[in-house]
Amino acid sequence: MQYQKICFDAMEVVKEAARYIRNRHINRENLNIEAKGRQNFVTEVDKKAEQILVSGLTKVLPEAGFIAEEGTSNRKGETYNWIIDPVDGTTNFIHGVYPFAISVGLTENEEVIAGIIYEFGQDEYFYSWKGGGAWLNGEPIHVSSVSGVEHALIATGFPYTNFRYLTEFMKSMDYFMKKSHGLRRLGSAATDIAYVACGRYDGFYEYGLHPWDIAAGILLVREAGGEASDFKGDKNPLFKEDIICSNSSSYAEFQETIQKIMLSQ
Repeated sequence: MQYQKICFDAMEVVKEAARYIRNRHINRENLNIEAKGRQNFVTEVDKKAEQILVSGLTKVLPEAGFIAEEGTSNRKGETYNWIIDPVDGTTNFIHGVYPFAISVGLTENEEVIAGIIYEFGQDEYFYSWKGGGAWLNGEPIHVSSVSGVEHALIATGFPYTNFRYLTEFMKSMDYFMKKSHGLRRLGSAATDIAYVACGRYDGFYEYGLHPWDIAAGILLVREAGGEASDFKGDKNPLFKEDIICSNSSSYAEFQETIQKIMLSQ
């Protein structure tokens, strides 16, 4: 398997979907919005963009199946599967604010081997392939070198359907507001993780996520020299409900802090 070629071929498909999404973002009048749940929305743009991705990625790797947020294709591959989110940050998209992103990851036996995150606001393509490092618009990227949560800028995502850990989450926000350089929430998990990979953020945590939110980002952070796990420290968070990403210097302290606060119930 030529991971680099697969990644670059897939990026051309992402660019096609991005052109469509950008045009519809500029022309959002009469946007058809459906509610999948409270504060959880889908538009015809999500669905059409996913169709573009599924069609193009099928040509890139015909034997691969799909795990796609909007269910355009439920065909599962025996070895390879694309995990895609056509618009990560749909609520931002609906309201005309950034960031929102396309996230595409490819798994081989549940290991992510290629990943692409395209963030529209700054026109940034983050991408990586197994053993190939992490890249942003043609330039190599690396996680930050900040040592310790005290000096870190932390990103998170607010729960919007799953409030199981809301009390613990509020405690975690209180902790990081007081004990770090600050806390940020953009509304796109894929973008948050990409920002960890390129060193803009030093750590990210969130619960209630899905594989399509994080697949590409997991590989991106690792290829950029960082760490990714679930709250308990399991290094296979793809199909878990929570995730931590950080640089390697801060990971142990960050993970221990998150586990202590978020899993205290």
